[in-house]
Amino acid sequence: MILPKTKIMLEYKQRPIGFFLLLRINNKVMENVLDKKIIAEIKADLLARKEQILDNLKDISQPDSHESDHLGAKFPEYGDKADENAQEINDYSTNSATEKVLEKTLADIEGALKRIENGTYGICKYCHQPIAAKRLQARPVASACISCKTELQENE
Repeated sequence: MILPKTKIMLEYKQRPIGFFLLLRINNKVMENVLDKKIIAEIKADLLARKEQILDNLKDISQPDSHESDHLGAKFPEYGDKADENAQEINDYSTNSATEKVLEKTLADIEGALKRIENGTYGICKYCHQPIAAKRLQARPVASACISCKTELQENE
């Protein structure tokens, strides 16, 4: 049994940007896929984040043909004294860890942008049900609904 739709105000970054519809099917609330305006806002935000991450990667990495992504953390050169060498190693370790996090985030963003282009954005890759709009607002790169993500984390 399909019941009437309910129109709900949707905010993105604390700004009202549109509405999404709740649809009751067999007394279960289903959230419709986000409308085009909201997806366009999310896409613009993802593209801006992507550019920022690429700029950050330029600051801490350099070309490295031995790495799978052809980038490696820069090794800073502060001097030859023991304390300068220790600082170099510390900064290199920090840059290396930061580079890995930025690369993972960049891959997540590129995946979300690809899903937007393919028309599959907002659909869980495991159960193929719509991902809650609030989840996508909180984590625009999400590719799994809360139920599936929770189940995956519990099984780790």
